[in-house]
Amino acid sequence: MHRVFQRFVDGLAASGDAESLRAVLAEAGAALDLNCFAYLSMPPRKGDAPELISTYPVAWTDYYLREHYERVDPVIVEALTATEPFEWGQEFTARRLSKPQCTLLDEAAQFGIRCGFTVPIHDSRGAVAAITFAADERRPPFQRCIEQNRSALQLMAMYFHAHARRRLSINRVIDGVALSPREFECLEWAAQGKSAWEIGRLLNISRRTAAFHLDNAKTKFGVRTICQAVAKFAASKAANE
Repeated sequence: MHRVFQRFVDGLAASGDAESLRAVLAEAGAALDLNCFAYLSMPPRKGDAPELISTYPVAWTDYYLREHYERVDPVIVEALTATEPFEWGQEFTARRLSKPQCTLLDEAAQFGIRCGFTVPIHDSRGAVAAITFAADERRPPFQRCIEQNRSALQLMAMYFHAHARRRLSINRVIDGVALSPREFECLEWAAQGKSAWEIGRLLNISRRTAAFHLDNAKTKFGVRTICQAVAKFAASKAANE
């Protein structure tokens, strides 16, 4: 575990964007037989999209974000109040969940996400993020890893969040508008003439999700078209270089 943790910390220090951060946590998780994870950081302003870095199936994460499932996800709901890591899965079946929450869990199960171990992350404002290591069932190797490395996984989650917040918040304010990391990345590629489909391929997201982030940026800038948003972005970047 010591070697895994050291490689993880070194990798974080060398990471500069969401994709490299994803690769670092994916490598550490794979070394512990935890191949499915999701880091979700809640937006600072109500209505904004959360930041999601994960190895979950892209079809699921795209759908999750489009449906704003972070607002009803029982895992996130618990992470907002819990201060310590917790396991979930069959435990939820014994609770009184809303119909949308039951629907979410049923849909997640179709993508092999049926149980997991979640680390809530708090700062002075309260709960701000969570990292979940998920699986399709609680097999003995998964359970042993969680039991043996519980404290280390909590520490890794805190390190990851600290680096993600610092790396992904750099220079994302354009003309007084704070862009999310994905909005910023999509605009950067759009300013280089890339289409939503090409941006999706570059960032390992779907065309629809790339278009979603571009549309969010357009709304934040208060302009009517994506082209106007890209022009505003490019002009501001040029003025600051």
